[in-house]
Amino acid sequence: MTLKEGIETYGYLGVLIGTFLEGDIALIVGGLCARCTDLRLYGVILAAFMGAIVSDQVCFSLGRHKGLQVLNRFPRLKQRAEKVFHHLRRHGSVIAFAFRFFYGFRILTPLLIGASGVGHGRFTLLNCFGALSWATLLGCLGYGMGEALIEILNNLKADARHMLPSILLGLLIVVGVIRLIVLLVRRHHARTAPPADTTDTDMKG
Repeated sequence: MTLKEGIETYGYLGVLIGTFLEGDIALIVGGLCARCTDLRLYGVILAAFMGAIVSDQVCFSLGRHKGLQVLNRFPRLKQRAEKVFHHLRRHGSVIAFAFRFFYGFRILTPLLIGASGVGHGRFTLLNCFGALSWATLLGCLGYGMGEALIEILNNLKADARHMLPSILLGLLIVVGVIRLIVLLVRRHHARTAPPADTTDTDMKG
């Protein structure tokens, strides 16, 4: 099986699984592959939408039933949660719709929304609109990147066009390494940062 055949066989599944994490890279690469292989853009968008909805609903339900217990077990997570709770109290509906567009909050926010007592139906409706907007926007962004890549390759020799699957794989590796570096740097800062002062929060509670 060639790389191109592998992408066309498992591409939708890869996007679906990728959206259970932060998901942005999987979706953009999926959109790019939809332009450069036989994958269909609507299939990539649908896979990302389904993966996002399922993962978000699971996190929301976990937060609704076990949210405070989870936060109490992970002090560093609780420090980040205080900031999110503050914004939820002021802009709950906007956050429920748009949280997936902000890097680093994709997994944490649905859990906190569930813990904050937001109704299940309200969250589901806003989450569906948000997930569809996110999947469509980033999927089309990836597709546009593929269009630009095709245009570049069309100006090259015919032999260079066969390098397209390898170029896609290389781009994925580079982006993955960058994301890994960002994650390690953020964890390092989280470990070295002084504990948050929760005095004001406790007084307000």
